[in-house]
Amino acid sequence: MSTPLYLDTSAVLRATLESGTTPEVERMIAAAPALFTSRLSLVEASRALLRGRTALRVPEPGLAAAEQEIESLWARCDIWELTPPICESARVVAPGLGLRTLDALHLATFLAARRRIPGLAMLTVDDRLRLASGP
Repeated sequence: MSTPLYLDTSAVLRATLESGTTPEVERMIAAAPALFTSRLSLVEASRALLRGRTALRVPEPGLAAAEQEIESLWARCDIWELTPPICESARVVAPGLGLRTLDALHLATFLAARRRIPGLAMLTVDDRLRLASGP
């Protein structure tokens, strides 16, 4: 049985901009009965693409293809908003793990979503965020 997935921006950017999507990640995303992410992911991904264009680190055809892939993926996601309760949760979530601000917001969003969506799993390449999100 497939698992609903919360997509952290790091996994999406790694898959589309850095090294290409691995077959395992592609299978997980394709098999997921539902995909979720935070509004924050859309902002982070757009900013990463802007940085790529400004720094000219990634050739324009590669950026355009990545942008199209990312937008297609976001269109499949249920987007969770950064509500006041999620922001309040992010202030105190996982205090011993040293999460950065945006990761704390992702974790708080994931935890709120997991309370409503049985079996929701986090797809991330960030070790601290993976550890904080639990099994």
